[in-house]
Amino acid sequence: MTTEHFTELSLDEILIQNLHTQHIHTPTVIQTQTIPAALDGKDILGSAPTGTGKTLAFLLPAVQHLLDFPRRKPGPPRILILTPTRELAMQIAQQATLLTAGTHLSIATITGGVAYMNHAEIFSKNQDIVIATTGRLLQYIKEENFDCRAVEMLILDEADRMLDMGFAPDVETIAAETRWRKQTLLFSATLEGEGLQDFANRILTDPVEINADPSRKERKKILQFYYRADDLEHKTALLIHLLKQPECQKSIVFVRKREKVYELVEKLHAAGIQSCYLEGEMVQAKRNEAIKRMSDNTVNVLVATDVAARGIDIDDVTHVINFDAPRTADIYLHRIGRTARAGKKGTAITLVEAHDNELLQKIERYIKEPIKHRVIDELRPKTRAPKPITKKKPSHKAKLKKEAKNAELKKKHPKIRERNLKNKGKPKKSIIHNEQ
Repeated sequence: MTTEHFTELSLDEILIQNLHTQHIHTPTVIQTQTIPAALDGKDILGSAPTGTGKTLAFLLPAVQHLLDFPRRKPGPPRILILTPTRELAMQIAQQATLLTAGTHLSIATITGGVAYMNHAEIFSKNQDIVIATTGRLLQYIKEENFDCRAVEMLILDEADRMLDMGFAPDVETIAAETRWRKQTLLFSATLEGEGLQDFANRILTDPVEINADPSRKERKKILQFYYRADDLEHKTALLIHLLKQPECQKSIVFVRKREKVYELVEKLHAAGIQSCYLEGEMVQAKRNEAIKRMSDNTVNVLVATDVAARGIDIDDVTHVINFDAPRTADIYLHRIGRTARAGKKGTAITLVEAHDNELLQKIERYIKEPIKHRVIDELRPKTRAPKPITKKKPSHKAKLKKEAKNAELKKKHPKIRERNLKNKGKPKKSIIHNEQ
């Protein structure tokens, strides 16, 4: 089923106007599949990679529900959205604010790193939609400062990350506290793994399963290349050259370890490239400042680790550069999904050393297409690319030799089948008769 326009999805005119204001006109695959089922009141188990419009896929039916069934008097939240990170909560709140412009619906966030007094005001006012991280929300529920009884719809975003970060017990406790709800929507980057399926079975009731992998057409919006590097020095030179190109307007550079973040930022500054960074141990205020500097174009390069970059959504990222190759193909997809968002095009570049070659092949098999190799003339690698490891087929002579060897071994050590041993008792002890 393909939908060309949001008007085909039974949405209120004010929502469509607010989408048009953001230059969003055509629904994505996940939105087309999710919105009708969610508006029918069904539980959803949805899979969609980052950058495919997942946030609007659950916000649109949630807001439409509030518009269709307006409350008679003020009260506690009716829609509760749980996220694994503070940044993601703030981004969802920002998108929800744009979507509900002119509707008089109220939106609030409850996250860690914020003083209790700031949240106290939320509890005293009417709230329609609350976006929260699990730890802080659970604390308020236990202190009886947050009323769960009015929640009609529970939405879990990036559930796979919640499980990875050990939040499953907290989410299940919150789900139990909101047991009067009518509907639950759970979204994850992938639906693979018994852990997620078991978790979904406990939270959802007879869900509609939606697996909205981006179409080949959507994936083509991201141009994917790799450059071979001889060593760390050569790789750094390649990165600096790429970041200085005029088309590289806003970039996220991924590294594996946080120690590498500081080293790389210093090298970029020495080369005259201003950048900010994100790493897992940063305090919230500094994280917010780094994201703000990227969002308002104060700097156009962000160096980040995978853990630190979880849940961040920065507009108009033109390039994702894998300075360090990702550990898995799954992480590769998460990384490159930071560009080509909201229908725009983007570029993903991976810098590959000799020891990354096998991983590159795994990524190509996973995405089912080759990643193109590029070379910068003045920075050509001096070493040759390692040959792909391929198992040679044994010759006919080698096969005959192996068969003869196996036959000889069978003669020396015949296989004793289980049925031949079945009724065999313990070996009898030899009885020695003494002659008298």
